[in-house]
Amino acid sequence: MNLNSDSLLSADREQEFGTDPILIAGPTASGKSEIALALAVALQGEIISVDSMQVYRGLDIGTSKPTSAERISVPHHLLDVVDLADGSFDAARFVAETEQAIREIRQRGRLPILCGGTGLYFNAWLKGLGTAPPPDLVLRAELETLPLETLLEELARKDRVCFDTIDRKNHRRIVRAIEVIRITGKPFSGQRSLWSDRAPVLRGRSFGLKRTREDLLDRIHQRVDRMFEGGLVAETAQLLPRGLEKNRTALQAIGYRQVVEHLHGVRGLGETVELVKSKTRQYARRQRTWFEGQLTLDWISLEARETVESTVVRIRESLRKG
Repeated sequence: MNLNSDSLLSADREQEFGTDPILIAGPTASGKSEIALALAVALQGEIISVDSMQVYRGLDIGTSKPTSAERISVPHHLLDVVDLADGSFDAARFVAETEQAIREIRQRGRLPILCGGTGLYFNAWLKGLGTAPPPDLVLRAELETLPLETLLEELARKDRVCFDTIDRKNHRRIVRAIEVIRITGKPFSGQRSLWSDRAPVLRGRSFGLKRTREDLLDRIHQRVDRMFEGGLVAETAQLLPRGLEKNRTALQAIGYRQVVEHLHGVRGLGETVELVKSKTRQYARRQRTWFEGQLTLDWISLEARETVESTVVRIRESLRKG
């Protein structure tokens, strides 16, 4: 196909589907990546990963990162952008790099598709970055020594809104909330910038994928089995000298922490596999609850036997109705 033909296709697609980004969110193993890939092929799109762990080089099998063939088929962004030894990748950097990627994708006459399961990143890009101060490492170190119950009691006293909505198993997030409250003397829940609220603009272009409980559990179990069969243990062992254990953010990726413990003799392989399945099930429930409570999405119920192609047709029809 020549350049003129490509331009005509781009113009037709733009007229029919617009140029604003499309969002595809949902719990792990719901089929987001496959559907986003097929949609990108159909609509001349490029995919921006909204995944806090796929940004790390080397975390491939455990994060179900797109294959080389898939990246050749459709350009992907925000994959493999930071080394484990470099530290963390935060929401501010995600927003900045996403904005840059969107500009470049549009300049090429293609359609940006944001796809992933990291709610914090979706929220930061849609609603704006918080106005919270930079970290106070001394204070943070002090807070990290306190029991979770003590931290939650303080949060409940000083910011009931945050206490009612925060993931109470996310120790790092709770520490950050109290850190900000102590530094500023203001509720953490109120420190969000109003400069960026894209959610109304993207209404009708933001989709959430959901499956029946039985279907999602089956897909989670199959996915975890494939990860271990595909070499997750060996991949984790290779990442240890590269700083995996020292990177507290990356080590939160489900699968890697459990395999590290297995490699240190904490538990056997079979027990480790079952633990990863259990952790993934819990994570998927939290994701679903978070997306339903925090983002305005058009939810698409997927049947177990539904093909990716038929789901793409449904999304395209929804986009046409706008």
